[in-house]
Amino acid sequence: MEIFFFFFYNHLTTAALVRFYVGSYHALRRRSANMDVLVALGTNAAYFYSVYILIKALTSDTFQGQDFFETRQSYVNESMITGEAKPVDKSPGDKVIGGTINENGCLLIKATHVGSDTALSQIVQLVETAQLAKAPVQKLADHISRVFVPLVVVAAFLTWMGWFVPGEVGLYPRHWIPKAMNAFELALQFAISVLVVACPCALGLATPTAVMVASGMGASQGVLIKGGDALEKAHKVKVVVFDKTGTLTVGKPVVVSAVLFSDFTMEEFYDMTIAVESSSEHPLAKAVVKHAKKLRKKFGSNDEEVPDVKDFEVQVGAGVSGKVGERTVLVGNKRLMHACNVPLSSEVERYMSENEILARTCVLVSIDGKIAGAYSVTDPLKPEAKRVISFLHSMGISSIIATGDNLATATAIANEVGIDEVFAETDPLGKADKVKELQMKGMTVAMVGDGINDSPALVAADVGMAIGAGTDVAIEAADIVLVKNSLEDVITAIDLSRKTMSRIRLNYIWALGYNILGMPVAAGVLYPFTGIRLPPWLAGACMAASSISVVSSSLLLQLYKKPLNVQCI
Repeated sequence: MEIFFFFFYNHLTTAALVRFYVGSYHALRRRSANMDVLVALGTNAAYFYSVYILIKALTSDTFQGQDFFETRQSYVNESMITGEAKPVDKSPGDKVIGGTINENGCLLIKATHVGSDTALSQIVQLVETAQLAKAPVQKLADHISRVFVPLVVVAAFLTWMGWFVPGEVGLYPRHWIPKAMNAFELALQFAISVLVVACPCALGLATPTAVMVASGMGASQGVLIKGGDALEKAHKVKVVVFDKTGTLTVGKPVVVSAVLFSDFTMEEFYDMTIAVESSSEHPLAKAVVKHAKKLRKKFGSNDEEVPDVKDFEVQVGAGVSGKVGERTVLVGNKRLMHACNVPLSSEVERYMSENEILARTCVLVSIDGKIAGAYSVTDPLKPEAKRVISFLHSMGISSIIATGDNLATATAIANEVGIDEVFAETDPLGKADKVKELQMKGMTVAMVGDGINDSPALVAADVGMAIGAGTDVAIEAADIVLVKNSLEDVITAIDLSRKTMSRIRLNYIWALGYNILGMPVAAGVLYPFTGIRLPPWLAGACMAASSISVVSSSLLLQLYKKPLNVQCI
């Protein structure tokens, strides 16, 4: 709807101008002048004067002039694709992505890709393709059964032959054969008992019962596991790839400090900032206004009172400007100050450098051509981030940041939390390619993210983990959802998977051991010495007891607790 509106508006404007030109042509032919002639003269005079200014500026090094070309220079919030809240500067000729948000001014947009060719559609297609391409996990029980079942059948046949043939030729005493029964029937009962007691029901229950209990426990701990495949793969994870914004960080910019560099009072400084920044929709502006209003209360001011601003203007990709009373106020970055010839002292430069090292954004405030002060803005780390990365290392799991943000910010975050490797300034497909690159090295990879931009990597990873507060696309693409939005649940998911796989292996050992021990008894090994045999009905009861023991073993997973170090805050 927004794109259509801009296109329709521009179309109406062009059509109106054509009508004025046609009307003025006919009026001049009649040697008369009307309103159409005036409009045509005005628009053409502005246009051709601007062309003259442009040509003169190109041929002279000292000439400076003002043109009157209609321009549209905005910034677009592309967080749905990049995951970064900071809007991207857009100039004529730049590409924009359907579904992203224009946060300032008017954009004339030409649709170059529609339908299935759009960026969002391609991401969705990639998700669907990756999901279909995932190979089903081969269950250990299937492999065991392929060997075990034929062996049982052979053992049952040999049992029948081992009792029937000697019984017919009289190799064992006749009184071994119960009354009303012959050698054939005795041998057949032994063979049936072997088949029954070795029935791999317990083997078949070993995995699904453990997965069912573990999935329920995971849900109660805030970890939603989508099936046994994800639970089984998670225990093999050797590297975890983290998105930055909204995953390792909170995803909401906040001001961490404000300083003065001039003789203005803090109250004046806050008032000037609020007046200009309140008219901006930029996320950093909102954070600054919130901070300034909060601290202005200390001076007894009403946070609802906002000084009037005149001549408000957005300086695309740099900041905003306006007049508050008789004072000219600029709020923005270094680029804005340089463009407006505002000098930066060594003290200001040092303050900016110190904050950039800490991955913070500096918002400068100039009043009447002089730097009055600055704000330091950051997207804070989640409090548990450093502890989780440390615990992953103790589990033998390495960590990586994959983000669309710049390298300096990503590196600062990585150093702060102890992440091993940084992969910055990348798009959604780049994240997925990084995951595949790690997989080609033989690593089992988990991806943790929260946005649409993370979804290709989430499905490409062996285990995709989505933050519960993330987008629907990310949650749909993931194998595991961290419902409580806590990074601690990354540890919970992997640890629960390891505990579950250990329990499944124990179930297999118990089920196979039970069958292997029961088969000789069912085959009559003890019968010649003790007279004890296992009739088919009793063999069936023993088989059921085996299944009960495996189920009981799986139910012990209900006692699962999170690792103690993760629970500590």
